[in-house]
Amino acid sequence: MKITNVEVILEERPGFTPAFVWRDRVPGSDGSTLGGWLVIETDAGITGFASSNRGVILKDYVDRRFRKELIGQDPLQREHLWERVWELDRIERFAPNLTHLVDVALWDIGGKQAGLPVHQLLGGYRTKLPAYASTVTYSSIAEFLDIADQALALGYPMIKLHAFGNAKRDAELCLALRAHVGPDVELMYDGSAAFDLQDAVYLGHALDEANYLWYEEPMREFSVTAYKWLGERVRVPLLLGEVTDGSHMNAGDFVATGVATSLRTSTFLKGGFTGAMRIAHLADAYHLRAEVHGMGLESAHLCMAIKNTTAYESLVWGNPIKREALVHADGHVHAPTAPGVGFESLWQENGIPKGLEKYVK
Repeated sequence: MKITNVEVILEERPGFTPAFVWRDRVPGSDGSTLGGWLVIETDAGITGFASSNRGVILKDYVDRRFRKELIGQDPLQREHLWERVWELDRIERFAPNLTHLVDVALWDIGGKQAGLPVHQLLGGYRTKLPAYASTVTYSSIAEFLDIADQALALGYPMIKLHAFGNAKRDAELCLALRAHVGPDVELMYDGSAAFDLQDAVYLGHALDEANYLWYEEPMREFSVTAYKWLGERVRVPLLLGEVTDGSHMNAGDFVATGVATSLRTSTFLKGGFTGAMRIAHLADAYHLRAEVHGMGLESAHLCMAIKNTTAYESLVWGNPIKREALVHADGHVHAPTAPGVGFESLWQENGIPKGLEKYVK
């Protein structure tokens, strides 16, 4: 099998309704965007897809770099092509949230060629996993407690906070939420890189007192040393490595310091399924967890394939909140069943994106 064509189909996409923020002052959701579908065609009649909300940038990368690199290549040689994209990154310094797209589309082709969903092609470990309600930032502690009640009523068994970005106020919220839901609901906290070391330590003590499952990215992840110092000062488990460049290589530094209890992995920021699985296996070698970042089909596949992961992240926003479509009433995400990634299964429900009609049989 050979790759015969690589295209980007641009698509107008609406923003989140209602819009939301991270912390008290950081923009969260986009407004309407010009997204794009990466389309990789083969001489076997199998087409792979991947999707980005940054369609113009993706098209530029494809027109200048990816098309000439990929045409004529065997799409099943995913490791080789992952390394080729990595080499091109040395020249381009691609946006980290776009380097995964070629790999996702290649795994989509591989799954379709094998007649298997990607999670089974990756090896397969389970068929369902609990989902946690991952909040946006709300206006007050009272509203957060209301959102928590809604999440539990919708079947979510676990809750993660994206809070205010103020260490004292966030500590008050985390303690209030624990008192509100009781000792048996698993709670997690994501700092979204809001703090310096002193505030991160202060908040970490509150999270330990409230028995939170993990403490995620309280500081920017540029300094592994700063995180080593944090780990020496707090007892709450640290979940690290979500937004650092370097895939498994950078994740290895967090492991080597002994600071990380768990590593973040994803297709989105870690080089697709190939990069995500490298991190998962690295973590497993040291008896660490590899927690999957983000919602959607790609994350669902990873959750089914990675042994050492705890739960599926399901973003909730607005008030009232809604349960994500991939999360069932039992509070679990279930294994996708369509061959490949399964984007076409979403199109059956929501309509085929304009420009992709010719690829759907």
